[in-house]
Amino acid sequence: MQITERFEKETSRDYALRMIKNNIIMLNLKPGSIVSENELASELGLSRTPVREALIELNKTQIVEIYPQKGSYISKVCPSLVEEARFLRLVLENAMVELACQCATKNDLALLEENLKLQEFYLENYSPDKLLEMDNQFHKYIFQICNKMQTYSLMDSMMAHFDRVRSMSLHTVKDIKIVEDHRKIVEAIKEKNKENGIAFMTKHLSRYQIDKDEIIKKYPGYFKL
Repeated sequence: MQITERFEKETSRDYALRMIKNNIIMLNLKPGSIVSENELASELGLSRTPVREALIELNKTQIVEIYPQKGSYISKVCPSLVEEARFLRLVLENAMVELACQCATKNDLALLEENLKLQEFYLENYSPDKLLEMDNQFHKYIFQICNKMQTYSLMDSMMAHFDRVRSMSLHTVKDIKIVEDHRKIVEAIKEKNKENGIAFMTKHLSRYQIDKDEIIKKYPGYFKL
């Protein structure tokens, strides 16, 4: 697993939840694999209790499957759950980009432009994991611009299924369009053109449907088919 430092005042349970979820999304914990509470606790430097609590929380969103007397498994990718998460995100993010067209300031636009430069750097230097991190930060900034961070937190708690496929896409698709998509979204916000903003966001969040066959071909054992 890829382990990062614990945030200040982060509880053991929240740290375990964040680390396990991130490693599921980044495919370090592979779909269909069994996970051991003892091994996870050892790697994270925690007791078994917060790890067990984190797995139970992830089970609620069906990204982890828990079978009494058998153990816990990382769920395989369920296309219907991916599509449901994408649908939720599309509804919320279209609303956010429309709102951002009305309220974004010069400082907000500068923040998005700075993020775009980092995306371009990681795209040119082929760093899919860092590109995904900047992609997530870009969308988070739009919620921040609209003062809707509670909405973002709620959405983010349900995005593991979709985010895992986005991670696969960045490791699979050669002609990556996400930075170009983001550039068009920023231009629409800058021009206060909500129709274009919604159109570009919809296209951006629909790319999984275009790339799905290519992703499944590379990771056939990771999907529930």
